[in-house]
Amino acid sequence: MDQQYQHYLATEWGKPTHGDQALFELLSLEIFQAGLNWQLVLHKRAALRQAFANFDIFTVAHFTPEQINQLLSNPALIRNRRKIQAIVHNAQVILHLQQSQSFDNYIWHFVNYQPQTHYYHYRNQIPTQTPLSRTMTQDLKAQGFQFVGPVIIYSFLQAAGLIKDQLL
Repeated sequence: MDQQYQHYLATEWGKPTHGDQALFELLSLEIFQAGLNWQLVLHKRAALRQAFANFDIFTVAHFTPEQINQLLSNPALIRNRRKIQAIVHNAQVILHLQQSQSFDNYIWHFVNYQPQTHYYHYRNQIPTQTPLSRTMTQDLKAQGFQFVGPVIIYSFLQAAGLIKDQLL
């Protein structure tokens, strides 16, 4: 495990995260991580932040097809058209959602605004998805979110500190 990954685990991962922009960034990074190694995403995070305007929701929601094509030609990024288009689309969905509530409020209501802690004896008992991540995925998709599935969402819930899986 490299130092950047160790630092991320010690200082960021699993800490309760609030704020629409911070949660949008984490969701976007989880989308980029699908099928890849998290360390790869972590090493590209600075370039992703720069390319996605620090995950400013309004800015990303208004990316043009030309800007998306520029992202796809940037070797510093994860160049997956479906993932990039989903992130731009998800920013648009969040803008629409913000007309009635914050993205933060929307995400945290799934856990009644309190982190949930689960205890396990062995690492292999920690699930990759749960009824909560399946329910949340259904709701996200109903809102219009793309490239979200129960495994991506469970990982997002863990990273954002909504779910804490602890070993006994």
